[in-house]
Amino acid sequence: MTTTTAPAGAPAAAPAAGFTASTKAIWLTLIVVLIADALDLIDATITNVAAPSIVRDIGGGESLVKWLGASYALALGSLLVLGGRIGDRFGQRRTFLIGMTGFVVASALAGLAPAPAVMVAARLLQGAFGALLIPQGMAIMTRTFPREALTKAFGAFGPMLGIFGVGGPILAGFLIDANLFGLGWRPVFLINVIIGGLGLLLAVKTLPHVAPDPTTRIDWTAAALLTGTMFTLLYGLIEGSSAGWTAVPVGCLAAALALFAAFARRQRTSTSPLIKPSLLRNRSFVSGLVLGLLVFAAFNGLMYVISLFFQYGLHYTPTHTSLSLLPLTIGIIIGSGTCMALITKLGRILVLAGLLVTALGAGLFLAAVNQYGLQTNGWILTTITLIVGIGAGTCFGSIFDTALGDIDHDEAGAASGSLSAVQQLAAGIGSAVVTTVYFHTVGGGQAHAMITSLITVLGLCLLCLTAVPLLPKRAAGLEHH
Repeated sequence: MTTTTAPAGAPAAAPAAGFTASTKAIWLTLIVVLIADALDLIDATITNVAAPSIVRDIGGGESLVKWLGASYALALGSLLVLGGRIGDRFGQRRTFLIGMTGFVVASALAGLAPAPAVMVAARLLQGAFGALLIPQGMAIMTRTFPREALTKAFGAFGPMLGIFGVGGPILAGFLIDANLFGLGWRPVFLINVIIGGLGLLLAVKTLPHVAPDPTTRIDWTAAALLTGTMFTLLYGLIEGSSAGWTAVPVGCLAAALALFAAFARRQRTSTSPLIKPSLLRNRSFVSGLVLGLLVFAAFNGLMYVISLFFQYGLHYTPTHTSLSLLPLTIGIIIGSGTCMALITKLGRILVLAGLLVTALGAGLFLAAVNQYGLQTNGWILTTITLIVGIGAGTCFGSIFDTALGDIDHDEAGAASGSLSAVQQLAAGIGSAVVTTVYFHTVGGGQAHAMITSLITVLGLCLLCLTAVPLLPKRAAGLEHH
């Protein structure tokens, strides 16, 4: 989830024209925004459980497993910053409604997909419309809610997003095993039509009108260069790791470097850069971007292969798999909650602690699978996944706050949006790369594939440790979300 703040100097607490900030209207708006974020979080995680069932039905093999999650995260992460600017330019309410409508249509397309290519296209569309949808909610709230109501609304987000994070995999598992109307995995996506449709109707009735800013300029060239960079990078990594480093994946990585160089040059010369150049000159912030990319890539890759190991290796049903992932998400909530109490005092020390606990959990998982193989006890795995979740939650709750520690107040909105975009891209890269490692080594057995994947995740955790000293010692002292 990303944020878009009001323009500098704008009264964040002043209600927009035509909007009466009554208690009822405020909470109805909050519900609409939460529905949008729920759709995003659920669809970002459901394929962790649903992937094997989808592949068994429509084919696509290992490639589809990798692209199910990667395609959604790729489109969402590449376009999030642009989505925020489009909302500023054309109006947040209008952009929100277009994003929600497109997301519902794309979800229906995914639920009815007859072939792998259609499924990947639908997931790309979900991510693209999600990039229009997600930034607008916070922008509308920031510009229309009274300050006291805004504080309460932000306070509700943490627990609710934790519930949504838990709900995605659990919902997927139950829906697949329920086999509603003989549709198998398809209700996993089709349920979005119901939830999103209700959210859309409520949004039409309750979302306040926020005047667009026609002076906002969008650098479409920079947006195209950034999107091209991310697509070629991810495609090259997936194809190179799974099919060998032939001319195509090597060429994609070379193209990614060239496109990124062109994007960086455009950023320096553009009158309306997508990312403020001053942010990229801030060493602490750039370190936070890199660290966030590695951490979220490692965790999302680990979560994906744990689900694959449960289903392919231990032969768990989708419901059993989703419930077995519950300790992971509970751990994230515990770790994130701890950070809320300690982040202002400990700063980057919390980042270090989170990385070490995550590495400990991955190491224990490695030792258990190495010792017991496919006979690993369920209670052992429950304890280990809880530890991994606590470490990951501590990282999630501290990396971005710490990375923003040296950022000026008027740059906070753009910085938060950039970090959120990196988080989404990391989800796509991590799930693609780590699952590629898993499938590339599965010839030696499911246990061997899991061990190799865990070693990869441990390597990423150790790499992250080298970047921690570059972060600011203290977290940001400003309010951002």
